Amino acid sequence: MRFMVMMKATADSEAGTPPKAEDIGATIAFNEELVKAGILLAADGLKPSSTGARIRFTGDERTVIDGPFAETKELVAGYWIVEVGSKEEVVEWFKRCPNTMGEGFEIEIRPFLTPEDFGDGVMTAEQRETVARMEATADEQHG
Repeated sequence: MRFMVMMKATADSEAGTPPKAEDIGATIAFNEELVKAGILLAADGLKPSSTGARIRFTGDERTVIDGPFAETKELVAGYWIVEVGSKEEVVEWFKRCPNTMGEGFEIEIRPFLTPEDFGDGVMTAEQRETVARMEATADEQHG
């Protein structure tokens, strides 16, 4: 199962405060463990929301909203994508994650949807084949 593990933003991450050298080292060491275990697919930090944008959809209209965004606790500051056997396994791994963001640091773990999650009658066989073909092409393009 693939999971996205999201590091929630803090006032410091939204202010663009750089992490401490020891926090970077601890995160690199943790990520190395994930790589050695063969479960890490991707991991990155994100710049503050002031550098981003949102697109709001209303019918056929699109409204672009530039950051920064309120409610820091609802924002994502970084993420990992891992592939493990179960939710319990990913929880056990990320209980070992170093606390690099201070008091109240939170990580959210969510599984990816798969075509199988939609069941029969929601996605056609042709749609499933198209998704599989797109994923294979993206893998070839980006490794």
